[in-house]
Amino acid sequence: MATIKDIAEKAGVTATTVSRVINNRGYISDETRSKVFSIMKEMNYHPNEAARALSKKHTNIIGVIVPHITHPFFSKLISNLESAASARNYKILLCNSKDQPEKEAEYLDMCISNKVAGIILCSKYVDAAKFKKLHIPIIHFEQEEKSDESITIQCDNYQGGRLAAKHLIDQGCKKLLHFGGVLKKDMPADRRADGFRDICQEEGVESIVLMSDQLAYGSMHYQSYIEKGLKENEGVDGIFASSDLIASQVIQVCNDLNIKIPEQVKLVGFDDVMIATVTTPTITTIHQPIKEMSELSIEYIEKKLKGEMIPSNVYMPVKLIKRNST
Repeated sequence: MATIKDIAEKAGVTATTVSRVINNRGYISDETRSKVFSIMKEMNYHPNEAARALSKKHTNIIGVIVPHITHPFFSKLISNLESAASARNYKILLCNSKDQPEKEAEYLDMCISNKVAGIILCSKYVDAAKFKKLHIPIIHFEQEEKSDESITIQCDNYQGGRLAAKHLIDQGCKKLLHFGGVLKKDMPADRRADGFRDICQEEGVESIVLMSDQLAYGSMHYQSYIEKGLKENEGVDGIFASSDLIASQVIQVCNDLNIKIPEQVKLVGFDDVMIATVTTPTITTIHQPIKEMSELSIEYIEKKLKGEMIPSNVYMPVKLIKRNST
């Protein structure tokens, strides 16, 4: 079995240099880094993660805890986080809490036991104070957390709601309906509804905001909630859905009710995930910069481990992507 010394001899560098490449520490030229990795692959060398954890006090693994892995937003997020982590020589430990507090707690303990380099949380049940003495970088992704020990990364949800409502109004809509977040579960995504309401008020346009229940959120089946909303609010000619997943189901329900999109009702979604491009019609949506937010999450974990100063709250801009639903 090859050793670090064997890799160093073949690469013509010191064992210390090989160690720095493996642990992603200090400055190493791209040429040297590439050469070392190439020889590691050629000699079938695999770093001992347990030993590295003992020497560094953490592994090169980042824990990612999501409430759903099948939701289009989280699927895209996971893919982008994996790519961003790999680019910085980290691996992802993916945990699906299924939006259950007890499962999230179990996964958090597992991450701590496995000496992860950092944790990216996409749900709200954890108490950040738990990590105060552990010195584990915590990224709250699209979650509010007022703590000196954590970092929150969000898109500008409020501006997204404003952009969606303004676009519908500019398209001639007079009565707007927003299918929003979950009742009694305050999330940053609820700021989309705030932006939506404010624009409608400024423009003097009638607006309705409806919230779903926990069951719809957990199952990701919104059809009955959408159908009820449309039947109880006749005359709606513009809809803003808080996700492309909900928007896609708006199209299904409108088709069942013989409501034509965009002729009778115009529709805007949120996220800009793949589902927005495969429906008929394709969905005009608010683009959330998931790739850039993912890259920033990994970068901030690495900087936090190095003791560098980073902001505690980051809001990234969104933009409207016009497609056939408007």
